[in-house]
Amino acid sequence: MGSSALLTAVGMCVWIATIHADTEDVRNILCACENKKGTCTNGTCTGLRCFFTWWDATEERGCFSENIMEHCNTAFQGIYIHCCSSNLCNAGTTAPPGVGGGTTTAPPEPPGPELWITVCLLLLIVTGTMCGLVLFLRFRRARCKLSKAGDHDTTMLKVPYGDDPTYGEIFDEFNESGSGTGLPYLVQRTMARQISLAHCVGKGRYGEVWRGTWMGESVAVKIFSSRDEQSWFRESKIYNTVQLRHDNILRFIASDMTSKNSSTQLWLVTHFHELGSLYDFLQHSSLEPEGCLRMCLSVACGLVHLHTEIVSYQEKPAIAHRDLKSRNILVKRNRQCCIADLGLAVMHSQSHDYIDVGNNPRVGTKRYMAPEVLDETIRVDIFESYKQTDIWALGLVFWEITRRTMVNGIVEEYRPPFFDLVPSDPSFEEMKKVVCVDQQRPSLHNRLHSHPILSAIVKIMKECWYQSPPARLTALRVRKTLSKLDHDSDFSTDKLKQDI
Repeated sequence: MGSSALLTAVGMCVWIATIHADTEDVRNILCACENKKGTCTNGTCTGLRCFFTWWDATEERGCFSENIMEHCNTAFQGIYIHCCSSNLCNAGTTAPPGVGGGTTTAPPEPPGPELWITVCLLLLIVTGTMCGLVLFLRFRRARCKLSKAGDHDTTMLKVPYGDDPTYGEIFDEFNESGSGTGLPYLVQRTMARQISLAHCVGKGRYGEVWRGTWMGESVAVKIFSSRDEQSWFRESKIYNTVQLRHDNILRFIASDMTSKNSSTQLWLVTHFHELGSLYDFLQHSSLEPEGCLRMCLSVACGLVHLHTEIVSYQEKPAIAHRDLKSRNILVKRNRQCCIADLGLAVMHSQSHDYIDVGNNPRVGTKRYMAPEVLDETIRVDIFESYKQTDIWALGLVFWEITRRTMVNGIVEEYRPPFFDLVPSDPSFEEMKKVVCVDQQRPSLHNRLHSHPILSAIVKIMKECWYQSPPARLTALRVRKTLSKLDHDSDFSTDKLKQDI
């Protein structure tokens, strides 16, 4: 308890001191630098803040190039973080005794007799008060036990005594403040040397995805090459957005950089979902109408959370995905989905009046591009325009799911949208002709109209594919319609069971 209080007090002092420093002019300072990232020059570096970290008996010193204050404050047991803002201020810093390091201050002078008398009196008063409180609580607890003698319901502890916490428990501990979806920045920067890579599970234009092990559990490691640093940086920034955490958004853990075979690798660490992407899942799995509905609803719920701006003491900007497709949606064990790959996302805050498009040169997937993107009439200065392109792509994802849904014993093979109209790797002009000039839409099998759930989803799809962007449904309207359909479906099934 004493070491925890000391760490908390030190963290508060660092926080207050750093806030005071933020009011001064922004200038680079010289910092002591000791780490294995290759960022040091003759044992020093320059930045806006110097830092010192101690974790798992490992010390690191360095500097921040950005003034990000939430990385300078943590009260998690076993971790010490110290930030300062003067030249070489982190050179002699060590961890306090409660964490595992040595003391950095000289021993105090022996107190005088007046101090001892005052302390003894205060201690006597506090001891008397505590004894009275303990007696009161014991009496109250005894009465409570008598009144609940027959109640066997117990509350499980979050982390059992004597056991090492899992990464999920550590992750939850860090996220109780809602300050982001991943671990604190300085903890993230030690992830690469703690993860053991097992095997590659996918490749794309950005790099590779590997299955790895951290603290005895599986994680997914998305490895970017150094030439895709902008994509890695953008996706890391968005995943660290306040209050982004949601069941239908891929759970982010950390981002880090490491050196392998004399080349720099950029890592993005997330939860691992063994069923893979929705694209992979639909290749070999078919669905019942109820499963199709819940899968579509889970994607819509994730998109609603992205599109929604949360205005509170910890604000979340509205986010448009811009590359929504079945390959960027993962399937969880419960057959619900979570949206991933936020490297092209756009952020918008109405309360602060800004649109953050980023400067990533990548573009979205041509097969899923909305008409206004293909004919270049999209209003890039209006955030609603980006949300409307997500709705177009959402309709195409629903089409892929319904195609693999069995009705009356009939199910179609998986095919991508517009498979019968464009080649496997369509050009920009080919998609523009099909979608904008000919105004073609994916074909819909007649069996879909014979089932009430699928016919309702077909109606939603058609309203997502309007040529005019403002005429399309919003993600919230899609979610509400599917939720009502899901509720009605459960009611009808229960009534059928009662009748039987």
